[in-house]
This record gives sequence, C-alpha cells and structure tokens, in this order.
Amino acid sequence: MYAIIQTGGKQYKVENGDVLYIEKLDANLDDVVEFDVVAISTDDGLTVGDPLVKGAKVKGKVVKFGRGKKIIVFTYKPKKGEKRKMGHRQSYTKVEIESINA
Repeated sequence: MYAIIQTGGKQYKVENGDVLYIEKLDANLDDVVEFDVVAISTDDGLTVGDPLVKGAKVKGKVVKFGRGKKIIVFTYKPKKGEKRKMGHRQSYTKVEIESINA
C-alpha cells in the first residue's frame, strides 16, 4: 500500500516506514503531523482524489530539523563590472511515515 501526499508545494510517494526530507514544517520534535492525500493505492486499486481523497490521511512523526548543503548563486553582467555572489541553504524537516489510513 502506498499513498501520494502533498506538502510544501510538492508531491511525494510514501509507504509505511519511509523517511522524507520535506520543506520546513511548523511543528516540534516528536510531533505527529498529518498530510493530505492526493492518491492512494490499496488492494482494490488506485484511488485518485479530486483534488484530495476524502477520509484518507497519512501520519508522520517529526524526527529532525536541519539545513541542506550550501548552494552558491553567482550573477554578473558582462562588460559592466557588475557581479553578485550569494549563498543559500534550504531548511528541511525529516519525517518518518507511521501510518496510512484509507
């Protein structure tokens, strides 16, 4: 059984026990968070929501907060002497999927 959840403007395919690195959530460590289900696959087949599957929820436990690897952004305009160097580190939340309820 698997489900496709939606969070942070992205969609993820998850199963029980999966570990995800998703956009930062407003939660605390060891909190249980619920995700909206876009589609769910059971023994009966695939059920796709319009836009969400009614009554289906995925629960996950917040394991860790962190920041990703630094990305260097460099822009310049040739022959103008204009350049700019910036760094960016994206924040993430590590979530372990505990249950999928159809």
